[in-house]
Amino acid sequence: MQITKENAGRLQCRIVAEGANGPTTLDADSILAEKNVFVIPDILANAGGVVVSYFEWVQDLQNFFWTEDEVNKKLRDILTKAFHEVLNLSLKEGVGMRSAALMIGIKRVATAMLWRGLYA
Repeated sequence: MQITKENAGRLQCRIVAEGANGPTTLDADSILAEKNVFVIPDILANAGGVVVSYFEWVQDLQNFFWTEDEVNKKLRDILTKAFHEVLNLSLKEGVGMRSAALMIGIKRVATAMLWRGLYA
């Protein structure tokens, strides 16, 4: 179900973890912020599948395979670190978690492009 301006005000929760891609409209995001609902944005909440796909790719390249426990530990470490980075930037800059996650992502892309000499 998408969270829109029509239904955001009726939500009775303190935390929303977005389990789909782009489930919350901009208007609804503002309403949730006014209600002090903590939103874990889709870009962060859905990152686990992407990370595990990367693990599979790395393992296939190296022809070396990790146990399920190793994968789960590596995944937990990465997602915990990412959550704390986003949370810390959110608090530091006084922005929502979505904005903080996007700020981190944009900065990483810009830094990678500079390192590669694309926009020196």
